[in-house]
Amino acid sequence: MKEQPPDTTDGLADIGRKAGRGLGWSLLGNVVMKAGSFVMSLVLARLIDADQFGVFAVALAASQLMLHINDAGIIAATVQWRGRLSEIAPTATVMAIVSSVTLYAIFWTAAPLYALFVGSEDAVGVMRVLMLTNVVYGLSAVRSAALMRRFEHGKLALANLIGFCGNAALAITLAANGTGAMSFAYGQLLQAVITGILVITFARVRIRIGLDRAVARKLLVFGLPLCVTMGIEGLLLNVDLLLVGSAVDEHALGLYLMAFNISAWVPGLIGTAVRYVALPSFSRLAEDASGGSTDSVSEGARHAIPMLMSVVLPVAVLMGVLAPALVTFLYTAEWAPAAEALRFLAIVMTVRMLSALVTDILAALGRTKATMWLNLSWVGMLVPALLIGGRLDGIRGAAIAHACVAVLYALPVMVFVMHRAGVRLPPVALGLLRPLGGGAVAAVVMILLARAVGDSQFVQLCVAGGGGLLAFALVVVPRAVLVSMAAKAGLRPALRKESDA
Repeated sequence: MKEQPPDTTDGLADIGRKAGRGLGWSLLGNVVMKAGSFVMSLVLARLIDADQFGVFAVALAASQLMLHINDAGIIAATVQWRGRLSEIAPTATVMAIVSSVTLYAIFWTAAPLYALFVGSEDAVGVMRVLMLTNVVYGLSAVRSAALMRRFEHGKLALANLIGFCGNAALAITLAANGTGAMSFAYGQLLQAVITGILVITFARVRIRIGLDRAVARKLLVFGLPLCVTMGIEGLLLNVDLLLVGSAVDEHALGLYLMAFNISAWVPGLIGTAVRYVALPSFSRLAEDASGGSTDSVSEGARHAIPMLMSVVLPVAVLMGVLAPALVTFLYTAEWAPAAEALRFLAIVMTVRMLSALVTDILAALGRTKATMWLNLSWVGMLVPALLIGGRLDGIRGAAIAHACVAVLYALPVMVFVMHRAGVRLPPVALGLLRPLGGGAVAAVVMILLARAVGDSQFVQLCVAGGGGLLAFALVVVPRAVLVSMAAKAGLRPALRKESDA
């Protein structure tokens, strides 16, 4: 009798339920935090001029780059560890602390040289304070991983939210008293401290210090390639700030940072939540797959990628089409030049969101080297493009160069590495037809309505933006779902008559 493959349906369903709860909590926490960040940015944009935003941009680029390699991949390695957490917690804790402290010492020494390179010597003090946040995150890295591993994202969300409240209160107070770019640094440091304390408390992982060489070796085998990949990903996220800063003055860099921050609303809201859940979810799917098969991961990708694009694309279209109205309405005419960069950074944001999910899928399959080479080659293409674009057309030219490299190079390479990893791509492509079609329809609707309603930013955002989003929903959301929603809204008789006709 032919042996039947093991039934993993119950295991997959259990992972799906846990991932769903985790994603729900992550989304809720990120919605609240992004709403708070939005209000905070509105306030700070009126208290701090673009020059000081430029100084902070220089410091933020370095800090974010270091954050991606801060724990030497220990968080990801801990999340995907196949055994008990108690086996590795002491060793992983030591490794994360040593890594973060060492990186801080190196950066403290190199900060003046970096500031000189990007032409912003005023940023040295801001960088040194901001980098302390990474040391704090290193201290709590294993506890954060424990919460992710157990899908206890509600506790992570609560810790981040409380920390953000402290950040906002301190940063706004300091900015109102003329502290400038240092307001951001002190605020984020306070947030890291509060969040770290709460994460350690919530994780309920016994604090033990030890170093098991065998465990350390296994953690590094998985973590270091991913750390390099994440470092390159961090370079991708921040290389434009580094290179644009060397090509333009601090005022223009501040405008670019504002455009970058607006384009990062969706990654910050949706992307962070997805990544909290994606790595442990795909890791469990890969673990449950039998005989080296990638069927479970392929099935997960078939649902996850189109769903992600269904959320990201309408916002990207709105940012691209209505960028001038969006920036001017929210941040006053002083920041209007940032809109020219935002149009193209919205495209970059979409590709980066997809790249982040692809990175987590490949990491779950153990293909960390593939993601490393993907991101490394992306950076290699991006650096000369940014240098040329920034010098030819300032922040607009840099944003155009960024978008061209993302679409013309990064996307095809992503398809290639996913195929090589064994992920079935035709079902994913079929799932993307509706979101892509909806995005095209939404763009046309927004352009036509924006021209029809005149120059009022508020009216453009309401009428053109709302009309475009509605058009996207009508294309992407299945008819059965629309009928059900209409029925709940009391429109069932009208729909039934239309159907009969």
